[in-house]
Amino acid sequence: MSTNKNVQEPEINVSEALSKTEKFFETYKNHIIYGSAAVIAIVAAVLLYHNFVTLPAQQEAMAQTFTAEQYFRNGDFEKALNGDGNALGFNQIISDYGTKSGEAVYFYAGICNLQLGNYDEAISNLKKYNGKDEILSARALACIGDAYAAMNNLESALNSYKSAAAASDNVLAANYLLKAGIICEEMGKPAEALKLYEEIKTKYSQSPEGYEINKYISRIQNAK
Repeated sequence: MSTNKNVQEPEINVSEALSKTEKFFETYKNHIIYGSAAVIAIVAAVLLYHNFVTLPAQQEAMAQTFTAEQYFRNGDFEKALNGDGNALGFNQIISDYGTKSGEAVYFYAGICNLQLGNYDEAISNLKKYNGKDEILSARALACIGDAYAAMNNLESALNSYKSAAAASDNVLAANYLLKAGIICEEMGKPAEALKLYEEIKTKYSQSPEGYEINKYISRIQNAK
């Protein structure tokens, strides 16, 4: 599974909009599964804050997470998850220490499994994350949605994206609403998708998704 975070969304000419939702979903599959580099950067920053400032944990357990976190930030998800033969990975850290090293270990492990294509394991890890931070809690829900989408469990993916948007009263919610809208279109629910896109336009017009949302809205309106 690719770990590239810089996948760019292709341009859409409304007059040449795709007529089949299957082809549309295939075009946007990477957009659904992967978060943007900006979101990953925000998540990494919040995780650091959690681990070293707001979530007190035993010193030994915290020390064990240092190398795994470094691998995570460098995009080496295999070593972050399973270790490098010397330092422990998140799987072993969870097994040995549980939440003594902080709730974020479940989030880290979930993201690693998601990037490695281990979707069931990703969902299991992310559901165990019980952090208090609004941004990370919403992001965990969205990543659960990503895992369900990758497995073509669209109903569960949609519910997860909606939950993420509801839990995140900030500009990041636009990304979750967009993913939910794309899933709705794939499920043959254009009216519901349109409602989600219009919510982005109304609430989050200054977000990256807000700047592009008119083409999604126009495509649905022109298909009527």
